[in-house]
Amino acid sequence: MALRLVQVNFKARDDSALGRFWAEALGWGTDSEAPGVTNLEPAGFDWPDPTAVCVDLVTVPDPESVKDRVHLDLATASAAHQAELVARLKDLGATPADVGQGDVPWTVLADPEGNVFCVLEPREVYRDTGPIAAVVVDCADPRAMARFWGEAMDWTLHELTDDRAVMRAPEGVGPYLEFLRTPAERTWWNRVHLDLLPYVVSDKEAEVDRLRGLGATDLDVGQGDVPWTCLADPEGNEFCVLGRSTDEASA
Repeated sequence: MALRLVQVNFKARDDSALGRFWAEALGWGTDSEAPGVTNLEPAGFDWPDPTAVCVDLVTVPDPESVKDRVHLDLATASAAHQAELVARLKDLGATPADVGQGDVPWTVLADPEGNVFCVLEPREVYRDTGPIAAVVVDCADPRAMARFWGEAMDWTLHELTDDRAVMRAPEGVGPYLEFLRTPAERTWWNRVHLDLLPYVVSDKEAEVDRLRGLGATDLDVGQGDVPWTCLADPEGNEFCVLGRSTDEASA
């Protein structure tokens, strides 16, 4: 049994407007499976595919205005590309953000709804990831998170220290999933979460039971009767296990 990371889900005040921003940021196309849902993926993409982790934006009544523990790092190919991308994103409505990063070679921005993300300086490790270099999760214990997520998914562990755990799809394509040690205690729901899909969709309930055995807990975020299951990892980060093999918006 196995799961794969297929998309990052943003809670939004306006999925269409925020979707337009991120579509321009990533150079991806937009679609909508239902009112209040915007789906982003590369042109010609056949979901799901490990070459990209897609983005879903879902309108909710009052998405919290808090620091999220999940954010995107965007890749660049050169210093000129980084400068051009930052300038273009600001023109699209991004604003500089100070999260205590100090003097660093990457640029921290917030999208039009306040979700923080980073535009990285060129790094060789991200040369083939596509526009999203990494999905980054702040955590208290990267080693513990690597144990849970390493069992939850079939992704390969590339790096493990007390401060950082790095995983990538076993095919060696697409973005990385990174867990970074941070001192802050989590006391809120995330506006951004991960969506996982079983390789065999009919195995969803068995996969959910397996995740509970690994330390995941059930969540009620008002999702109602839906084909996906909302869970939290051992540090309380929400994620969803999808229940069908086409894009679906999770709560």
